[in-house]
Amino acid sequence: MTSQTVNAADSGTWMLGDRTVNRLGFGTMRLPQTGEAFSPTAPPRDRDQAIAVLRRAVELGVNHLDTAAFYFSSLRSANELVNRALAPYPDDLVITTKVGPGRAPSGDWLPHADPGRLRGQVEENLRQLGRDHLYVVNLRVVGADSIAERFGALAELREAGLVRHLGLSNVRPHHLAEAVAIAPVVCVQNMYGIGAPREQSEFLDLCGEQGIAFVPFYAIAGTGRTAGATVEDGPAIRAVARAHGVGTAQIRLAWTLHRGPHVLAIPGTGDPVHLAQNVAAGSLRLSRDELDALDSPHPEEV
Repeated sequence: MTSQTVNAADSGTWMLGDRTVNRLGFGTMRLPQTGEAFSPTAPPRDRDQAIAVLRRAVELGVNHLDTAAFYFSSLRSANELVNRALAPYPDDLVITTKVGPGRAPSGDWLPHADPGRLRGQVEENLRQLGRDHLYVVNLRVVGADSIAERFGALAELREAGLVRHLGLSNVRPHHLAEAVAIAPVVCVQNMYGIGAPREQSEFLDLCGEQGIAFVPFYAIAGTGRTAGATVEDGPAIRAVARAHGVGTAQIRLAWTLHRGPHVLAIPGTGDPVHLAQNVAAGSLRLSRDELDALDSPHPEEV
């Protein structure tokens, strides 16, 4: 498959809120820097390269971007790169953001926002993206404590028109149950990929039963997380990749998309070649035997 024929629409579509998106999207976490995300020593990415990758993603049919105000390096902000590259935004482009975590200008992490500070985080995303409302805002969660007060604060911003839809990130099933009792939830973002624990697969299925998009992060990176893919792929992944004539990262993405029609992938990269490969993964069709082989226990568990 050549880059000219690659299109994110080949991954299929899903209704995210009230917009139809292609299931192969793009995450912006890696755009502000090269190397490990959030590392104080990671060099800022070339601005023109980052902007070119964003524009190329849209050319390849990507219409679902995941970003956040806390995605920044010493010189680059993911939100402002998105604004510079894509505004005025295409009518079909869906931008999702996250609130909860915060970082000081130095890059140091701050305590997660309490309900009173969430509005300021939403307004910062609005300012950086140049929008008068945010399409989807995910509440990023750490730990198992109740989220009712914080999610309720976001529900009030939704009622005020600053946010159209709400989602959750890094959560457990009881968080989802708590949230949907307050306001509709359109997506759940959790770490997920080949080798994920059974309970995460069960959570993925639960989201599907409720018509909620499941958006895996680190589907390629796995345990490498912000550093990227650092674990050697197992023999099953390499064998399936050879059979299809693609890289193992593409097989990881294809496997993820095969988990259900409500699964939306958001791989991120600052490399235009990797971008085209990631988008092309949306057209891969894996056989039942291949899926069974990839579902077998792996040492590189997520």
